[in-house]
Amino acid sequence: MANPRRISVVQLQNVAGEQAMPPLQISAPSRISSAMLFLKKPQAFPFLLSLFVLLTWVSLRFHHPRPGYVSPFATDSSSLMSSHSGSVDLAANLVRFSSVEFPSQFFKDKRGWLVDPVSAAKAAGLAEGARPCASVHVGEIRPGRMRGNHRHRGCNETFIFWGATTKFRLENPRLERGYAEVSIGVDEVAIAVSPSGIAHAIINIDSLRTTFFLGCLDSLISYNDSTTDFRVWKDL
Repeated sequence: MANPRRISVVQLQNVAGEQAMPPLQISAPSRISSAMLFLKKPQAFPFLLSLFVLLTWVSLRFHHPRPGYVSPFATDSSSLMSSHSGSVDLAANLVRFSSVEFPSQFFKDKRGWLVDPVSAAKAAGLAEGARPCASVHVGEIRPGRMRGNHRHRGCNETFIFWGATTKFRLENPRLERGYAEVSIGVDEVAIAVSPSGIAHAIINIDSLRTTFFLGCLDSLISYNDSTTDFRVWKDL
Protein backbone atom coordinates (compact mmCIF):
# COMPACT_ATOMS: atom_id res chain seq x y z
CA MET A 1 0.00 0.00 0.00
CA ALA A 2 1.39 3.42 -0.99
CA ASN A 3 2.43 5.81 1.71
CA PRO A 4 0.01 8.84 1.60
CA ARG A 5 2.67 11.14 3.04
CA ARG A 6 5.17 10.14 0.36
CA ILE A 7 2.64 10.78 -2.41
CA SER A 8 1.86 14.27 -1.12
CA VAL A 9 5.54 15.17 -0.94
CA VAL A 10 6.11 14.04 -4.54
CA GLN A 11 3.09 16.02 -5.74
CA LEU A 12 4.34 19.15 -3.98
CA GLN A 13 7.74 18.72 -5.59
CA ASN A 14 6.13 18.40 -9.06
CA VAL A 15 4.02 21.51 -8.50
CA ALA A 16 7.06 23.48 -7.34
CA GLY A 17 9.03 22.28 -10.36
CA GLU A 18 6.31 23.37 -12.80
CA GLN A 19 6.15 26.82 -11.22
CA ALA A 20 9.93 27.26 -11.47
CA MET A 21 10.03 26.18 -15.14
CA PRO A 22 10.72 29.18 -17.44
CA PRO A 23 8.18 30.04 -20.15
CA LEU A 24 8.43 28.11 -23.38
CA GLN A 25 10.80 29.77 -25.88
CA ILE A 26 10.70 29.26 -29.66
CA SER A 27 14.08 28.26 -31.01
CA ALA A 28 15.66 29.91 -34.03
CA PRO A 29 14.98 26.89 -36.29
CA SER A 30 11.30 27.08 -35.29
CA ARG A 31 11.17 30.74 -36.28
CA ILE A 32 12.78 29.97 -39.63
CA SER A 33 10.27 27.18 -40.22
CA SER A 34 7.40 29.53 -39.41
CA ALA A 35 8.80 32.12 -41.83
CA MET A 36 9.16 29.51 -44.57
CA LEU A 37 5.55 28.40 -44.03
CA PHE A 38 4.40 32.01 -44.31
CA LEU A 39 6.35 32.60 -47.53
CA LYS A 40 4.69 29.56 -49.10
CA LYS A 41 1.22 30.97 -48.50
CA PRO A 42 -0.58 33.15 -51.11
CA GLN A 43 -0.79 35.95 -48.54
CA ALA A 44 2.99 36.34 -48.77
CA PHE A 45 2.94 37.43 -52.43
CA PRO A 46 2.28 41.17 -51.77
CA PHE A 47 5.08 41.17 -49.19
CA LEU A 48 7.56 39.55 -51.59
CA LEU A 49 6.54 41.88 -54.42
CA SER A 50 7.06 44.94 -52.22
CA LEU A 51 10.46 43.65 -51.14
CA PHE A 52 11.48 43.06 -54.76
CA VAL A 53 10.40 46.59 -55.78
CA LEU A 54 12.31 48.09 -52.84
CA LEU A 55 15.52 46.22 -53.69
CA THR A 56 15.20 47.20 -57.36
CA TRP A 57 14.77 50.87 -56.41
CA VAL A 58 17.80 50.76 -54.13
CA SER A 59 19.90 49.13 -56.85
CA LEU A 60 18.93 51.72 -59.46
CA ARG A 61 19.38 54.57 -57.00
CA PHE A 62 22.99 53.67 -56.36
CA HIS A 63 23.76 52.54 -59.91
CA HIS A 64 22.44 55.60 -61.72
CA PRO A 65 22.91 59.20 -60.69
CA ARG A 66 19.79 61.25 -59.97
CA PRO A 67 18.17 63.23 -62.83
CA GLY A 68 20.07 66.41 -63.59
CA TYR A 69 23.26 64.99 -62.08
CA VAL A 70 26.40 66.55 -63.54
CA SER A 71 29.41 64.29 -63.70
CA PRO A 72 32.75 65.80 -62.69
CA PHE A 73 34.40 63.58 -65.31
CA ALA A 74 37.94 62.34 -64.79
CA THR A 75 40.24 64.77 -63.01
CA ASP A 76 42.96 62.52 -61.60
CA SER A 77 45.76 62.38 -64.17
CA SER A 78 47.20 59.28 -62.48
CA SER A 79 44.18 57.28 -63.65
CA LEU A 80 44.59 58.24 -67.31
CA MET A 81 46.35 56.33 -70.04
CA SER A 82 49.92 57.23 -70.77
CA SER A 83 50.39 59.52 -73.77
CA HIS A 84 51.64 56.74 -76.04
CA SER A 85 48.39 54.83 -75.50
CA GLY A 86 45.98 57.56 -76.53
CA SER A 87 45.18 61.25 -76.25
CA VAL A 88 42.63 61.99 -73.50
CA ASP A 89 40.38 65.04 -73.58
CA LEU A 90 38.99 65.44 -70.05
CA ALA A 91 36.49 68.17 -70.90
CA ALA A 92 34.85 65.97 -73.55
CA ASN A 93 35.33 62.72 -71.59
CA LEU A 94 36.97 61.24 -74.69
CA VAL A 95 40.11 59.38 -75.70
CA ARG A 96 41.36 59.16 -79.27
CA PHE A 97 43.72 56.70 -80.95
CA SER A 98 45.57 56.72 -84.22
CA SER A 99 44.21 54.27 -86.78
CA VAL A 100 47.74 53.95 -88.18
CA GLU A 101 49.74 53.22 -85.03
CA PHE A 102 47.68 51.31 -82.48
CA PRO A 103 48.50 51.12 -78.76
CA SER A 104 48.04 48.09 -76.53
CA GLN A 105 44.31 48.71 -76.05
CA PHE A 106 43.79 47.77 -79.71
CA PHE A 107 44.52 44.49 -81.41
CA LYS A 108 45.67 44.86 -84.97
CA ASP A 109 46.72 42.37 -87.63
CA LYS A 110 46.34 42.05 -91.39
CA ARG A 111 42.56 41.82 -90.96
CA GLY A 112 42.32 45.23 -89.27
CA TRP A 113 41.79 46.41 -85.68
CA LEU A 114 39.70 45.19 -82.78
CA VAL A 115 38.93 46.80 -79.41
CA ASP A 116 36.64 46.50 -76.39
CA PRO A 117 35.39 50.10 -76.00
CA VAL A 118 34.13 49.59 -72.44
CA SER A 119 37.50 48.29 -71.23
CA ALA A 120 39.37 50.95 -73.18
CA ALA A 121 37.24 53.72 -71.65
CA LYS A 122 37.83 52.35 -68.18
CA ALA A 123 41.59 52.07 -68.79
CA ALA A 124 41.64 55.68 -70.00
CA GLY A 125 40.03 56.86 -66.77
CA LEU A 126 36.88 58.15 -68.49
CA ALA A 127 34.25 58.66 -65.80
CA GLU A 128 30.95 56.77 -65.48
CA GLY A 129 30.92 54.76 -68.67
CA ALA A 130 28.49 51.95 -69.38
CA ARG A 131 29.43 48.65 -67.78
CA PRO A 132 28.12 46.25 -68.69
CA CYS A 133 26.31 46.72 -72.01
CA ALA A 134 22.59 46.10 -71.50
CA SER A 135 21.69 47.71 -74.83
CA VAL A 136 23.85 48.23 -77.92
CA HIS A 137 23.30 50.47 -80.94
CA VAL A 138 25.52 50.26 -84.00
CA GLY A 139 25.17 52.24 -87.19
CA GLU A 140 26.41 54.93 -89.54
CA ILE A 141 26.24 58.70 -89.84
CA ARG A 142 26.35 59.95 -93.39
CA PRO A 143 28.14 63.17 -94.40
CA GLY A 144 26.48 66.23 -92.92
CA ARG A 145 24.22 64.16 -90.61
CA MET A 146 24.05 63.78 -86.86
CA ARG A 147 23.19 61.26 -84.16
CA GLY A 148 22.25 62.16 -80.63
CA ASN A 149 21.62 65.74 -79.52
CA HIS A 150 19.78 64.23 -76.59
CA ARG A 151 20.22 63.45 -72.93
CA HIS A 152 19.51 60.09 -71.24
CA ARG A 153 18.39 60.55 -67.64
CA GLY A 154 18.48 56.87 -66.76
CA CYS A 155 21.67 55.29 -68.07
CA ASN A 156 25.35 55.80 -68.83
CA GLU A 157 26.59 55.42 -72.40
CA THR A 158 29.95 54.61 -73.97
CA PHE A 159 30.64 55.35 -77.65
CA ILE A 160 33.22 54.36 -80.20
CA PHE A 161 33.25 56.05 -83.60
CA TRP A 162 35.58 56.23 -86.59
CA GLY A 163 35.77 56.50 -90.39
CA ALA A 164 35.30 60.20 -91.13
CA THR A 165 36.02 63.67 -89.82
CA THR A 166 33.58 63.77 -86.93
CA LYS A 167 32.63 66.30 -84.27
CA PHE A 168 31.67 65.14 -80.77
CA ARG A 169 29.83 67.45 -78.39
CA LEU A 170 29.34 66.67 -74.70
CA GLU A 171 27.47 68.75 -72.15
CA ASN A 172 29.84 70.18 -69.54
CA PRO A 173 28.42 72.90 -67.24
CA ARG A 174 31.90 73.66 -65.93
CA LEU A 175 32.74 75.32 -69.25
CA GLU A 176 31.56 78.83 -70.11
CA ARG A 177 29.54 77.77 -73.12
CA GLY A 178 28.10 74.74 -71.32
CA TYR A 179 29.66 71.99 -73.43
CA ALA A 180 32.92 70.57 -74.77
CA GLU A 181 33.40 69.97 -78.48
CA VAL A 182 36.21 68.12 -80.23
CA SER A 183 36.89 66.96 -83.79
CA ILE A 184 38.14 63.48 -84.69
CA GLY A 185 40.22 63.02 -87.82
CA VAL A 186 39.83 60.46 -90.58
CA ASP A 187 42.79 58.49 -89.26
CA GLU A 188 41.56 58.39 -85.67
CA VAL A 189 39.31 56.16 -83.58
CA ALA A 190 37.54 57.83 -80.64
CA ILE A 191 36.03 56.37 -77.49
CA ALA A 192 33.79 58.69 -75.46
CA VAL A 193 31.62 58.46 -72.38
CA SER A 194 28.35 60.26 -71.67
CA PRO A 195 27.23 59.79 -68.04
CA SER A 196 23.57 59.74 -67.08
CA GLY A 197 22.03 63.21 -67.30
CA ILE A 198 24.69 64.53 -69.72
CA ALA A 199 23.73 65.50 -73.29
CA HIS A 200 25.78 64.32 -76.27
CA ALA A 201 25.86 64.56 -80.06
CA ILE A 202 27.95 62.99 -82.82
CA ILE A 203 28.08 65.01 -86.06
CA ASN A 204 29.68 63.90 -89.32
CA ILE A 205 31.37 67.02 -90.71
CA ASP A 206 33.11 65.12 -93.54
CA SER A 207 32.05 65.92 -97.09
CA LEU A 208 32.62 62.39 -98.44
CA ARG A 209 33.14 59.71 -95.83
CA THR A 210 30.71 57.96 -93.48
CA THR A 211 31.12 57.89 -89.70
CA PHE A 212 30.58 54.50 -88.12
CA PHE A 213 29.69 54.24 -84.45
CA LEU A 214 28.66 51.91 -81.67
CA GLY A 215 26.83 53.01 -78.54
CA CYS A 216 26.74 50.87 -75.41
CA LEU A 217 24.17 51.67 -72.68
CA ASP A 218 24.07 50.06 -69.24
CA SER A 219 20.26 49.80 -69.12
CA LEU A 220 17.39 49.36 -71.54
CA ILE A 221 15.79 52.60 -72.70
CA SER A 222 12.74 53.60 -74.68
CA TYR A 223 12.84 56.74 -76.78
CA ASN A 224 9.10 57.10 -76.26
CA ASP A 225 9.27 57.68 -72.51
CA SER A 226 10.19 60.77 -70.51
CA THR A 227 13.72 59.70 -69.55
CA THR A 228 15.30 61.15 -72.71
CA ASP A 229 15.47 64.88 -73.49
CA PHE A 230 15.61 65.62 -77.24
CA ARG A 231 17.01 68.60 -79.21
CA VAL A 232 19.13 69.86 -76.36
CA TRP A 233 21.15 72.19 -78.61
CA LYS A 234 19.18 74.30 -81.08
CA ASP A 235 22.25 75.10 -83.20
CA LEU A 236 22.76 71.51 -84.32
